[in-house]
Amino acid sequence: MPSPRRYALYSIAASLVTLALKFGAWQLTGSVGLLSDAAEGLVNLTAGLLALMALTIALRPADKAHAYGHGKAEYFSAAAEGLLILAAAGGIIYASVDRFLHPQELTGLGLGLVVALVAGAVNWGTARIMLKAAHRFDSITLEADAKHLLTDVWTSVGLVAGLAVLLVAPPSWQILDPIIACIMAVNIVVTGLGLLRRSIGGLMDAALPEDEVQAIVRIIREQAGPDTPFHGLRTRKAGSRRFVDFHLLLPGATTVKHSHDLTEHIEQSICDLLPHCHVTIHVEPLEDHRSWDGFQIGGICSGRQK
Repeated sequence: MPSPRRYALYSIAASLVTLALKFGAWQLTGSVGLLSDAAEGLVNLTAGLLALMALTIALRPADKAHAYGHGKAEYFSAAAEGLLILAAAGGIIYASVDRFLHPQELTGLGLGLVVALVAGAVNWGTARIMLKAAHRFDSITLEADAKHLLTDVWTSVGLVAGLAVLLVAPPSWQILDPIIACIMAVNIVVTGLGLLRRSIGGLMDAALPEDEVQAIVRIIREQAGPDTPFHGLRTRKAGSRRFVDFHLLLPGATTVKHSHDLTEHIEQSICDLLPHCHVTIHVEPLEDHRSWDGFQIGGICSGRQK
């Protein structure tokens, strides 16, 4: 199976190509809107390099110092990309304000827009490939990089559509250039904040999505029986790795072998459903009042709790 690192290299290659095209379009036209698009290309390149570094670290196996693996390195990459996007947006707004104060006539706009569209097409093709890889490898780093590229594509399309009006508009409409750049900056800010939110959620050990949690609950009830109580069901994710742990209450007379076989079936069923999943089950005697401590542990409890 190919490594997800390969797709980070695709992103870097695409960023280098589009960076050259976008700065070429800016040089042809002098458009601050196209300059803002080129500035985001720098962010794309930096993000691709960060993604490659993060994936290299995340793919390392668990070791003595990192017994749970290195998967959270992906969240640092996504957070860094979010901050870079916000920085790029700030630069775009600054350039737009300067252009408001010092208007400039645009030249060579037709050829510049064609070059910008070619750059957008390169990003679109790369982003589609990376999104498929992100789903395949369950990688937030690849997903963040791909969505960032797609955001770049749509902002480029909007930019080209807006600037195309200036091909036939009177000179007084040149003010449209910095206005479009500001609109793009707002869109970029939204993307950056979204990446930061997801990254912080991962670093803070946010629970798995509700549909995955409910699937885990369903498996527990199917394998252990609907009346078998459990509590302390806690979930989290580190990169592509999922972690699930809970306490299962069984009759005290249950043999060690039967308890082991049951927990093995539950673990295997969860792992079959959710890839890269690590499940830990703590068995407790049903009759012992000390076993009913779900309120202290936290997490999700079954309906039958004392």
